[in-house]
Amino acid sequence: MERRWEPIKEYSDILFDFFEGIARITINRPQVRNAFTPVTVAQMSEALTICRQRNDIRVVVLTGAGDKAFCSGGDMHVKGIGGYIDPTGVPRLNVLDVQKQIRSLPKPVIAMVNGFAIGGGHVLQVVCDLSIASENAIFGQTGPRVGSFDAGFGASYLARCVGQKKAREIWFMCRKYSAQEALEMGLVNKVVPFDKLEDEVVDWAKTMMQHSALAIRMIKAGLNAELDGQAGIQELAGDCTMLYYMTDEAQEGGRAFLEKRAPQFKFNTDPSNP
Repeated sequence: MERRWEPIKEYSDILFDFFEGIARITINRPQVRNAFTPVTVAQMSEALTICRQRNDIRVVVLTGAGDKAFCSGGDMHVKGIGGYIDPTGVPRLNVLDVQKQIRSLPKPVIAMVNGFAIGGGHVLQVVCDLSIASENAIFGQTGPRVGSFDAGFGASYLARCVGQKKAREIWFMCRKYSAQEALEMGLVNKVVPFDKLEDEVVDWAKTMMQHSALAIRMIKAGLNAELDGQAGIQELAGDCTMLYYMTDEAQEGGRAFLEKRAPQFKFNTDPSNP
C-alpha cells in the first residue's frame, strides 16, 4: 500500500516524516549501511524530542534507508580516540543519549528492521519497545572484534530479552543471526517479507493507537522501572505525578495556594466507592 508520508523537518542525515499519528525517523546514509555519526545522532535526538512534544504523534518508527541495512552502528570513518569525532573535533558517544530517549519516550517506539542491524545499530533495535524485521534482516554485535562494546543497555537489556547465556554468546562470539534466529531467541517480535514490512509496522502502530495512550505510557514506564534503577523509578514517579495533578485533590491544593487560604482536602472514606 502506498502511503503519503508528510515531512516534519528536513535534516542532512535522517528523514523525519509523519503519517496518521505515526512519526518515522529514517537514518538516511545508505552508502555506509546507515552507519551513524555524531551529526546523525544529534538529528535523531532532536527528532525524538519533537516526537515527545507533539500530541498528534502517538507511535514512533525507527528505520534505515534502502533495503540493505537498518543501521550498522557507528561510522568507523569518523571514529577517533575517545569516541566518534563531530564537526568541531570533539569525540562523542551521543548515541547513548538517544538510547535513553527511546527508553523514556512516553510513546511506543517500533524498530522497522530492514536489513543489517549490526553493532550500535543492533543496540538501537534492542532498546526499541518492539522490533519487526524483514526476512532479509541480519543481527549481531561486532564490538569485541573492532575494539568496542556497549556494556549498558546493549548488554543488560539484551540479556533480559534473550537470556544471559545467549547475550554472552552474541557479544563474545560476534556472530551474525538471521531474522528467523532472532525471532526464535526473542530478539524481535515478528518477521515478514520485505515488501510487507511497512504494512506490518503501520498495522501494529494503528492497533496500539486504538488503545489508551495513558495506559501504554504507564505500562512502558513500569516495564522500564525495574531494569533502569532510580532513573526508571523517576520516570514512573513522574507519570504518577502527572496523574495526581489531574485529581480534584491536587487541583484544590493549587487553588488554595493561589487564593491564599487553607486547602480543603476531601478524603474518601467509603470503601465501596474508591
